[in-house]
Amino acid sequence: MSHQVRVAIDVGGTFTDVVKLVPETGELRFEKVPTTPSEPTSGVLAAFDKAEADPSMVETFNHGSTLGLNSLLTRSGARIAIIGTRGFRDVYLLGRTDRTVMYDFAYQKPEPLLERYDTFEVTERSMFDGSVVAPLDADDARAVAREIAKRGYDAVAVAFLHAYANPEHELQMRAILEEEAPGVEVTLSNELSREYREYERTSTAVLDAYIKPIMRSYLRALEDELAERGFEGRFLMSRSGGGAMTASAAREQPVNLILSGPAGGVVGAGGFSRLIDRPNLITIDMGGTSLDASLVLDSTPVLYHGAEFEGLPINTPSLYIHTIGAGGGSLGYLDEAGALQVGPKSAGAVPGPAAYGRGGTQPTFTDAALAIGYLGVDTPLGGELTLARDKSISALEPIAETLGLSVTQLARGMVQISNTKIVGAVRAITIELGHDPKDFALLSFGGGGGLVAVDVARELGVPEVIVPPGQGAFSALGMLMADVQHDYSRTTIQALDELDATAADALYADMEAEAAEALELEGFGAERRAFSRVVAVRYSGQEHSVTVDYPADGADPRAAIREEFDRLHLRQYGHTMDDPIEITTLRLHAVGIVDKPDLPQVAARPAGESYPSATRVVTLPDESEAEYTLVAREALLAGDVIEGPAVVTEHTATTVLHAGDRLEVGSYGELVISIQKGA
Repeated sequence: MSHQVRVAIDVGGTFTDVVKLVPETGELRFEKVPTTPSEPTSGVLAAFDKAEADPSMVETFNHGSTLGLNSLLTRSGARIAIIGTRGFRDVYLLGRTDRTVMYDFAYQKPEPLLERYDTFEVTERSMFDGSVVAPLDADDARAVAREIAKRGYDAVAVAFLHAYANPEHELQMRAILEEEAPGVEVTLSNELSREYREYERTSTAVLDAYIKPIMRSYLRALEDELAERGFEGRFLMSRSGGGAMTASAAREQPVNLILSGPAGGVVGAGGFSRLIDRPNLITIDMGGTSLDASLVLDSTPVLYHGAEFEGLPINTPSLYIHTIGAGGGSLGYLDEAGALQVGPKSAGAVPGPAAYGRGGTQPTFTDAALAIGYLGVDTPLGGELTLARDKSISALEPIAETLGLSVTQLARGMVQISNTKIVGAVRAITIELGHDPKDFALLSFGGGGGLVAVDVARELGVPEVIVPPGQGAFSALGMLMADVQHDYSRTTIQALDELDATAADALYADMEAEAAEALELEGFGAERRAFSRVVAVRYSGQEHSVTVDYPADGADPRAAIREEFDRLHLRQYGHTMDDPIEITTLRLHAVGIVDKPDLPQVAARPAGESYPSATRVVTLPDESEAEYTLVAREALLAGDVIEGPAVVTEHTATTVLHAGDRLEVGSYGELVISIQKGA
């Protein structure tokens, strides 16, 4: 048999999703296995087994992991040190002096990842143009390296002043560290970001160093295990910027993985929007622990610079994703004032919701959905986990009694609170950024997405909800559509009118040569590479910039840049000015093009036949009960129509629609639900 199987595995907080695609036969299979936080590799190998994918037959394995993110959330990363330029030892701990939270008198800065005791300085100094004022003092550097070895740090971040313009001193420092402190992992700021902003570049290097030891040992262990099972294909990791990176590149620069968890689904949404001809989508991905909302405009996910993790900047490109703690495992509880809250704490994979019967006793969103009939005991989750309604009811009862509500009233309230939070997350990425939700379709996925999507869409005036095939594992499917990406940048601040096109071309050519070399090593020939040049532009004196395409035609780029900048500034900020314009950073987006899988199309229903259905009782907001049509998604064919109210169950998720809503099945098996307004 030929090596034609493609596998993607997305490790989430509660479940690990796996999708297997056999392009020759069109077989597309979705599975879920419980996440194993204590032994991350065994969960991944269990996912291969569950999907019956023999690693020796797999040509591409795409992987997304929250391991780096979780070690940051729980502050369980490496013990790290920083080495900076003498006199600039405190760049990282001082950070910026602004306060993002203006009026919260209880506000505290997020915990830094190290103490002042862990910061060091070395005599050296370069200027903004790369010229050297003071060469690196080798004796000084050696003394610091010995101290780092003596104290037993796991990793060190080297971030010298203006290293983006001249990386030479950082490279020398690494060579000295390799001699004096050979066991310590080293991150150089210039290798992650060749851009100005000292604090942001240092923070990026610190985050990278903090998760490097844990990510390296995990990736090495996984590569070894797969090799033992005969895997010889291409191993790719999802990255925050939406593309993929090879596992060997990820071991060198794990900071690119921190925000990659939700990226697979958004990349998949971009690819899927082309297939179904819906260029503008709002995406919601609701898993066990969190909900991620994002936008797809003109079939392209929205990228931005300036991502943060808990207030710590990451100076690499990432997708624009808004995350809140609202998932299927989000716990319901009474706060100190006796008011009902849902999330952000989650029952996670262990013990999980009460309905899973694994020892959970606190009520979760899943338990509430089961109590009102959105979920049922008749269709096992992932084919094998049968929900226990009695356990959900007993978890809900204590809070219901305290509040003087019936169990179903409480459950309805918990679902309503979650919906309101999700509406807020979608508003944050649409209305608050100047987009009208009515101009979008809502693409809903993740194990919990289908339970909330229709209510959220109705609240926001979104006309239709689309549920893609394999919604519960759609993030994993999206990973199969991701190209390998590399991002390069060079800061060169100058007035647009004084832009020297020849010098700019030389800088781009330099980045393209670097990109070509990296892609060549990863097995992408010249015909499988694509480069796009962009430039960051702002009004003189402005803090933030707008990213504009750099003209490719070789003519004078200045007029084209000004015109495009005016158009984008108007769209993003609502106005333009006559002020002088300056460019800050030239950026290159380099892509290694991966074969995209063709999604199998679904057969149409023969005339005179219809799908089998049953009914399920659902409790409505006014406490009355209604019969909802119950349909198994696996039994649906293209062109089938279901009039609400109905519940559609499937192997990895459930979708609910109400009276007046109408569902039609599309040619790829997607569910297209037209929302009745104001029902």
